[in-house]
Amino acid sequence: MTGRTKVLLTGAGGQVGRRLLATAPNEAEIEACDHATLDIADRTAVAATIDRIDPDVIINAAAYTAVDRAEVEPGAALAVNARGPENLALAAQQSGARLLHISTDYVFDGRAQRPYRPEDATAPLGVYGRTKLQGEAAVMGVLSRQGIVVRTSWLYDRHGHNFFNTMRRVMRERGTVRVVNDQIGSPTAVPALCRALWRFALAPDLGGRVYHWTDAGAASWFDFARTIAEYCSARGLLPGNVTVVPISTAEYPTPARRPAYSLLDCSAAVAALGIAPRPWEEELLAVCDELANAEAR
Repeated sequence: MTGRTKVLLTGAGGQVGRRLLATAPNEAEIEACDHATLDIADRTAVAATIDRIDPDVIINAAAYTAVDRAEVEPGAALAVNARGPENLALAAQQSGARLLHISTDYVFDGRAQRPYRPEDATAPLGVYGRTKLQGEAAVMGVLSRQGIVVRTSWLYDRHGHNFFNTMRRVMRERGTVRVVNDQIGSPTAVPALCRALWRFALAPDLGGRVYHWTDAGAASWFDFARTIAEYCSARGLLPGNVTVVPISTAEYPTPARRPAYSLLDCSAAVAALGIAPRPWEEELLAVCDELANAEAR
């Protein structure tokens, strides 16, 4: 007996999965699967993998996150975001494992006047949010005591396809970007989310409920982009003459509707974990510093 917690990580090739691997604590013994080694939409493969590994905890970081493309690929989104979590939950039920599933602020419609609590009514506006909500329901329906759903928002890291990297590319190429200023949420750095996820995963007494975890504070996409430009320019990651222009959602139509307000109330998670989120600006600064150090090497 090693005394370590055996963890099966799905979606290990994505931005959250990569960080979970990089930040794994010593007490976690990890078996990592990316999409090539485990398609969570394949119920037979999921059952066989969990039977073979016999994990104490499963962390599901696999997701279909292309919000606009989901509108024209609803079947693909449903397979990964809804059927996949259901397959994991059913196999976890058979094995006795706990399941930690990552979800999204897009399960809400954005009409709230205060940060959404985990128990608030959901009303997703598009295919992505609907399929993520179906995944949540599957996890909690099958694993009423051993399942945990953690909703988060506006994820980014120095690796992967995300707003942070898209903005840096467009700012570098064009020098000017137009960014929506009437959608409000909490930019959340993946390293910060992973610190919380590991605490959830390694706390065997936590289970059977939905939590929220984001970085602290509120921003529009315009605020986020403007701060990216400021921090990256100061570190030589962008030229210093970038212009960020605020626009309305109506001026930037997209296939999928997005919530105008999606702040999440994280107080239940703070109480459960004994840690509090840092301001999103601090976490962005840390990601920019890490990127600058990596490019300097």
